[in-house]
Amino acid sequence: MARYRAAKTKISRIFGEPILGNGKYLNKNSNPPGQHGATRKRKSLGEYALQLKEKQKAKYTYGLLERQFHKTFVEAVRRKGVTGDNLIKLLEARLDNTVYRLGMSLSRPGARQLVAHKHITVNDVVVNVPSFQLKPGDVIELKESTRSNTGITSQIGTKGAKINWLDWNPTEFRGTFIAYPERESVPENIKEQLIIELYSK
Repeated sequence: MARYRAAKTKISRIFGEPILGNGKYLNKNSNPPGQHGATRKRKSLGEYALQLKEKQKAKYTYGLLERQFHKTFVEAVRRKGVTGDNLIKLLEARLDNTVYRLGMSLSRPGARQLVAHKHITVNDVVVNVPSFQLKPGDVIELKESTRSNTGITSQIGTKGAKINWLDWNPTEFRGTFIAYPERESVPENIKEQLIIELYSK
């Protein structure tokens, strides 16, 4: 499957924030990539460019391809409520994202790998689909046979304790998806209204 595998810092420099993980290298060079760096004259972005950039940011942040993201948006439109809020809720309810939020992996790509390699169970059933949509009350656990793998368990922290829509038990390697998050609780800097405007054209 097509995935971005080049330098993460390059993408972070495009958006000016560490959307793909550790942003320590942005302190050394936060200029957008390209010849001449900061001295290059850059045109101010138009309306369409800003909307497209926001969609690209959301795709890179959650690790989705174009078709996956569009399907998620269509589902957000279909559901009752505010489309932008629904979009964020659906992205946050993905299994790979929840594994990352719980602190079972240091990054979303790492969480996706844990899921794809069948290390994660949902309600005692092994699920290896990263895009699996969780529902309130679902229990996510590290598979019993995986708990003896120190390479995996050594990276598990208590990050989930800071997320109010998730409950994490570090001693049992078990988390619960309590409810869909409210938009103000999600820390990602995404302007979902621009994405809605883009798809509405």
